[in-house]
Amino acid sequence: MTAPYRDYASFLAEHFSGKMQKIAVDAGFSCPNRDGTISTGGCSYCCNASFNPAYCRSGLGVAAQLEEGKRFFGRKYPAMRYLAYFQAYTSTHRRSVAELMALYREAAAVEGVDGIIIGTRPDCIGEPLLSALGELPWVMMEYGAESSHDATLRLVNRGHTWASTVAAVESTAAAGFPVGLHLIMGLPGETPAMMLQTIDRINDLPVDVVKIHQLQLLRGTRLTRQVQSGELQIHPFTLDGYLDLCVEIVARLRPGIAVERFISQSPPDMLLSPRWGLKNYQFTNLLHNRLNGQKNNMGS
Repeated sequence: MTAPYRDYASFLAEHFSGKMQKIAVDAGFSCPNRDGTISTGGCSYCCNASFNPAYCRSGLGVAAQLEEGKRFFGRKYPAMRYLAYFQAYTSTHRRSVAELMALYREAAAVEGVDGIIIGTRPDCIGEPLLSALGELPWVMMEYGAESSHDATLRLVNRGHTWASTVAAVESTAAAGFPVGLHLIMGLPGETPAMMLQTIDRINDLPVDVVKIHQLQLLRGTRLTRQVQSGELQIHPFTLDGYLDLCVEIVARLRPGIAVERFISQSPPDMLLSPRWGLKNYQFTNLLHNRLNGQKNNMGS
């Protein structure tokens, strides 16, 4: 089914000739919001174990993790090429430029790896690293923005501002690298109108890709305790309600921006809510059907 918006595959097709698969890498980074650089509490919703694949273990080293990932995906897709995705925690934090570049070069040297995606925070990037990254074959920076509302960012102990995101996006795009933003829909205190305001603000930035997902309440996180105790309130998205929001996001999002995903899937034993029981592709099919039906109705 053709996506009724610019999808991630279309974005990648402009940069690579074949099918690409991301392989997550844990290079043993910490986070300034955990190690005391900014805070020791971390983001209130965060549980890194909920999205790290089994082969992604920092003790293996970068190249070894990528080789395991290649074996994992290669059994099903032998002709696949790969992107090394430095995903865990903040992948530019508390290392010198020389140390960071050594890790990225190690990833780029693995056979079959054609590019690197670096996941980090918008307050953990600087001109020296951006300049050094130019020696690598292909790099995309992915920043955890989460929201454009500073009150929300303070509420979840994010530790940076929307101005930090704007500065990081603009400096990265000026350096010639594609930019991705990670966003969470449904953070405490936010209404759907506020979430759509974040989309409107992104449209004004040189962003190439957005990765969106619903807020998930996970076992053991501070946010879950705050919501369960009544200290904080979150918008109670039903599946239909979240589909409606995503329809509106597609309608508002600048057409040149690709959407990598609309939902996230945490392990069932960690997830408290929302428990929609859908895989990513199932949700995407529902959304495409709704968007295509809307388009057909407009044309009739």
